[in-house]
Amino acid sequence: MALLITDECINCDVCEPECPNEAIFLGPQIYQINPDRCTECVGHFNEPQCVQVCPVACIPVDPQRVESRDTLWQRFERLSADKAPG
Repeated sequence: MALLITDECINCDVCEPECPNEAIFLGPQIYQINPDRCTECVGHFNEPQCVQVCPVACIPVDPQRVESRDTLWQRFERLSADKAPG
């Protein structure tokens, strides 16, 4: 499951630096999450850090991207391998 940021976002800037996968970015109007980089913090933390710090609770699971923990773990491993020095 990837997360998404809803239009209740107030652009407070607290979620972006908390994302260990650099999946959160400022879109045209509000922050957005790149679902190909989001692991819901699997591999890094027990809970999604963006959800923990969001003051308006506008980061639910994206119903269009329901993924298993196994899939999220595989994404974490792929992203980690991409960061590893060549």
